[in-house]
Amino acid sequence: MIVSTHQPVFLPWPGLFLKAMKSDCTVLLDAVQFPRGRGWMTRNRLKNERGELWLRVPVHRKGRGLAPINEVEIVHAGEWPTRHLKSIRQSYKNAPYFDEFFPVIEALYRENHELLSELNIGLIKLLWDALSLGSNLVLQSELGARGRGTELLVDLCSRLGASEWLGFRAQEGHVDSSLFEAGGITARYIGYNPPVYPQLWGDFIYNLSALDMLLNCGPKCSKITAGGMKE
Repeated sequence: MIVSTHQPVFLPWPGLFLKAMKSDCTVLLDAVQFPRGRGWMTRNRLKNERGELWLRVPVHRKGRGLAPINEVEIVHAGEWPTRHLKSIRQSYKNAPYFDEFFPVIEALYRENHELLSELNIGLIKLLWDALSLGSNLVLQSELGARGRGTELLVDLCSRLGASEWLGFRAQEGHVDSSLFEAGGITARYIGYNPPVYPQLWGDFIYNLSALDMLLNCGPKCSKITAGGMKE
């Protein structure tokens, strides 16, 4: 079995789904510490007539510096879900697959999630289903895995009976290969070229959320995503 891992970021880029295509199981690391500073857990980029369109989810941060991702709460003051939906509608209403997928996106936003992880995982599952991924998707919190860094990855692989962990080459310097070897697990790395596909609004922008690709390309997304892999 091949396992890949990824934090449950907000509206993730296509790279998460490429790893999923090459894995038997993807584990979302929902119980690791919430990243400090700016990152992709609460924000990501789409595209509009001005170029990059940033969407951000407000969360409670004060006094929660060491909280795990699955305990971070969304701030419900204001109308940010309505603003997100309005921005997506205005930016993608002329996209070929907007009418097919926007109602599902809207319904997910209207669920009024209390936790950031619930919203993010819901959006990941939406994209997962739209790309017709056949591999399993599980949560770290469901497996009871422990440890930090490579120790956590090895424990996850062991609990799932995996013989191989799959990551991107950019991660190689941050992984202790000896711990994988000691656990009888192979750490394998692939490269990734962000795919180019038809976009609205002028010049192509790389590494947007996979939602941009979905609304523009629909069922072609799986083939486009797979084309970004480098051995």
